[in-house]
Formats: sequence, structure tokens, C-alpha cells
Amino acid sequence: MKDLLNQIKRLRVLVIGDVMLDRYVIGGVHRISPEAPVPVLTVEDEKIVAGGAANVALNAASLGANVEVCGWFGNDSQGEQLRALLENKGISVDKSFLFSGAPTISKTRVTSSNQQICRVDRESDSNAYAPNLSVLQESLISKINSSDVVIVSDYGKGFVSNELFRIIRKHANFVSVDPKPSRLLQYENPDLLTPNRMEALELAGKSRLMNEEFPQKEVVQEIFKKFSPKKLAITLGADGMLLAEGEEIKKTIPTAAREVFDVSGAGDTVIAVLSMALVAKGSFEQSAQLANLAAGIVVGKVGTASVTTEEILSLL
Repeated sequence: MKDLLNQIKRLRVLVIGDVMLDRYVIGGVHRISPEAPVPVLTVEDEKIVAGGAANVALNAASLGANVEVCGWFGNDSQGEQLRALLENKGISVDKSFLFSGAPTISKTRVTSSNQQICRVDRESDSNAYAPNLSVLQESLISKINSSDVVIVSDYGKGFVSNELFRIIRKHANFVSVDPKPSRLLQYENPDLLTPNRMEALELAGKSRLMNEEFPQKEVVQEIFKKFSPKKLAITLGADGMLLAEGEEIKKTIPTAAREVFDVSGAGDTVIAVLSMALVAKGSFEQSAQLANLAAGIVVGKVGTASVTTEEILSLL
């Protein structure tokens, strides 16, 4: 594992997708408002962190890789804050991905005692975030060609499209995808696909709300039939991570989480670590074990978070 972590530090990683700013308003609730039957939060702290594809980039950078992120940053204060968060961690942000067509996607979570009271989203419809590939294509291809791995982080906000994915697939050395099945994009032939349980059900054409036992074999076969990934890793929450290759289930790895405070961003950690470990020549199982360990650390933190090499080594 230590050798694998050292190899990861040599990688050039390009993250493409929906970047977001996550804001947390943290406090305590001790009474109900006399104006309406709602809790009154006494604010104790506020913090901002990178979310969506930006959090994937942070997770890659926190393990020492050379990282660049491509996604729409609004020409607003939220966009400035998000770029600053990334650039302070050494992540490259191309100024040509600044635009004024819509606000920077942001989510504000109001929490008390580590529980969300409500979430406030600031964004436009997905059409506003579609990239102008006639203008950006040449720049994107250059970035893709110079990267060891391209991670596509689709949060369904509009930046990732079929046309964009075809460009990525054509020019990238290694492509991994965290999908958003509700958008019905053609994620064909990725090197790695990392849906969670509900996303895997949707990719297989099933209801994400089904209550019966997860039909592993059927879901895996349908996903391979439709999308032909080289490797498939389905995150199953408390049930661990299912690994499949060539339409066959190889292994299910138990979860590494010791204590769960917040699952926000755990999928970002998984795709970042698993993608880099595979490109660094780790075996599928070894790479998944590393990603599983990293995600187990992240869910033990409150809010969207990343994991460092030192945190992983301390557990190893």
C-alpha cells in the first residue's frame, strides 16, 4: 500500500464535471420560533468547502497527485471562493472556465448536532451549465492528452454531455466515471464505473427505491451489457463495495468505516483514490481496498471532506 501511495504522487489527474461550493452553517437548536413552528438555530460556526467535482479534485490532490479541474465556475463571489479553495491546495483552474451565464452551483447545509435541518441550493437549470465545446474543445483535448487519468464527476448539473464524454473517451489514457443515471448519458466503455447502490439500480433499468435485497448478479450483467466498463465498483454503503470485471462479480469488500458522521462526498473519495490506484498499477482488489479505507476515514468526518496520505498510513 505504501508503494502504491508513492506511485500516486507521480500522477497527472484531470477532473471534469460539475464543480460546487458547499457551505455549512453549524449551530444549536434550543427553542421553537414564536413566528412559526420551526427551530431557531443559534449559529456557532460557518465553513465553506469544495463539493462535487471540485471535491474529487481535492481528494486526488490530498494524496499528492498533480491535479487540474475543468467545470463551470460562475463569475461571482461563490466562484471566487471555490477557486481559492482549490488553488490553495495546488489544484489548477483554467480561467477560460469562468462564465457569467449562471451562478456557481452552491449548497448551504444548516446543521445542528451533526444533523441537517435544511439545505439551500443556488443554481440554474442544467442547460445553463452545458459547455460550449466549439470554443473549449481544443483546450480540453490538450489537457486530456497530457493527463494520466481523467475522472468524470457527473452530478447531473449539465457540464457533462454525451459529446463531451465522446471527446474524453477518444483522447484519454484512462477514464473513470461517477455517473448520474437520471440524465441517461451514454457512459460507454469507461475503464472504471463507480455508481452507488441506487445509481447502479437505475443504470440497470430498475427502480432506485426497491426494498428487496440488492440483485447483484442481475444489476452487474445489465450494466456491463449497456455500458461495457472494463471495471465496475458499486458502493453499497454499510454493505461495502462490490467489484466486477467481464460481467462477473469478483469480490465484495466489507466497509472500512468505524464511525459514520456524514456520508457526503464519500463517493468522491472512492472514485479519486480507486482511479489513481489503478493507474498506479495497483490490482483491482488492492486499489479498492485503498479506496475503501480512504472512504471509511472520510465518513468519520462531518461535512464534505478529503483524506490525506498520512491519515491512511496511520491506519495501515
